[in-house]
Amino acid sequence: MSVGSPTHIAQVRRVLDFVACAAWTRRTQPSQDLEPQVRSLVAEHLGVGSDELAPEVSLADDLAADSLDLVELALVLEDEFGIAVSETVLEEVRTYGQLVEAVRMLVRRRDDEVASPATTEPAPVRVRLVPAPGRTAGDLERADWLTPYTAQTIAEDAIRSGPGARLEVSVPPDLSDADLAAFHDQLASLDGRDISVRVRRDRGVPRPAQLLRPDAA
Repeated sequence: MSVGSPTHIAQVRRVLDFVACAAWTRRTQPSQDLEPQVRSLVAEHLGVGSDELAPEVSLADDLAADSLDLVELALVLEDEFGIAVSETVLEEVRTYGQLVEAVRMLVRRRDDEVASPATTEPAPVRVRLVPAPGRTAGDLERADWLTPYTAQTIAEDAIRSGPGARLEVSVPPDLSDADLAAFHDQLASLDGRDISVRVRRDRGVPRPAQLLRPDAA
């Protein structure tokens, strides 16, 4: 059988289909089954024994993982599970148990997005971030589309502004209660950081000028 023959090409295609199917199955496995896989990846990446990974083990203090180690580990987890581990999520993780729970949360979010893809036009949102008193930076104002990525960016900007900052977000009056609750959940990383958050419905929310809809790019 020569390379490039129809038989050879068919065999290659079967192998590639098998690999793709295996990768998809691995990335979409139920969140309750992922702890052993996370354990294996963490142990391999940090060079520790899997039996050392108790829920209360500190990644930094007990396993000597520095910020670069954690960023690289996040990339490994993203590739393995098909998720996006934001800087904000990574900052919240201190222990192995918290890391597992963060991966579970992100996998559930991934599964929800796959099961219920967005079919309606995203809503516009207006954001005003007022730094804490005494900060030299001025107010930050912008208009954008209300997506999970926007919510993540808003939260990260607020965290960088520090305790005492004020976040004011205006959304359209017809935004559903479910979408509004989901947006509040996406800002959960601000809880306990002494950042005032106000989200309100406003008929005057403008459509973001000069921006394409996220699904129209």
